[in-house]
Amino acid sequence: MDHDHDGDIFNRGLQFDLTTLLRRRQMLGLALGAGLAGLAAGPAFAASATESPSAATAAACQTIPTETGGPFPGDGTNGPNILTQSGIVRSDLRTSFGTGSATAGGVNLTLRLTVLSAATCAPYSGAAVYLWGCDREGRYSMYSAGVTQENYCRGVQAAGSDGRLTFTTIFPGCYPGRWPHLHFEVYPSLARATSASGKLKTSQLAFPADICRTVYRTAGYQASITNLARVSLSSDSVFRDGYSQQMVTISGTPQSGYVANLTITV
Repeated sequence: MDHDHDGDIFNRGLQFDLTTLLRRRQMLGLALGAGLAGLAAGPAFAASATESPSAATAAACQTIPTETGGPFPGDGTNGPNILTQSGIVRSDLRTSFGTGSATAGGVNLTLRLTVLSAATCAPYSGAAVYLWGCDREGRYSMYSAGVTQENYCRGVQAAGSDGRLTFTTIFPGCYPGRWPHLHFEVYPSLARATSASGKLKTSQLAFPADICRTVYRTAGYQASITNLARVSLSSDSVFRDGYSQQMVTISGTPQSGYVANLTITV
């Protein structure tokens, strides 16, 4: 994101004025050259001091990449639209709601997201995030055989004034051809999170390899061990062009569950 460095322009103008004044006084034989030279150097130092925070801010506010929602979004763009169903706004995604009744098995995952506005680099209060992912067996509710009547591992949450929101779900399995991931869409508000036409961003988040290997040694994830061995971040169709903004920081154990964090700038 580009930033206008108004302060830098002002500083250059001030230094020019002071340098001109210094030369005039030197021509007049005044003995103030050293003091004015120090004064002239002051604005230049101030300019460099303001540039560093601006550069750091620009890096922190880099917009997260746009990615495919895949063939199983459940947002109305490919078949069913779960966003219009009562009960979709929730934090615990492990159990189906409405006509569904199943609970997704697997290692518990708490996902803490912080949504920032790229325009201001400030928390995006009220932004809504729709999160979805596959289950332990690599199936997507609403689409995959055996779970077409379920809607677990899907839900919407709104960010608070600090831009933060939390989901509880399960660590996704690894199915053939894809690195372990979760999908999400960001909307400007809950009111707009009823149709994909109102979304601001579609993207995906990734999980570190060592965590995936640890999780996949637990019961129910057996197929994920083989699938993970056949894919890498560098070969994955989504993450091979870069994933630094999409890789979660994560800690925990299979027994206690994991807590993952990611900042999303839109």
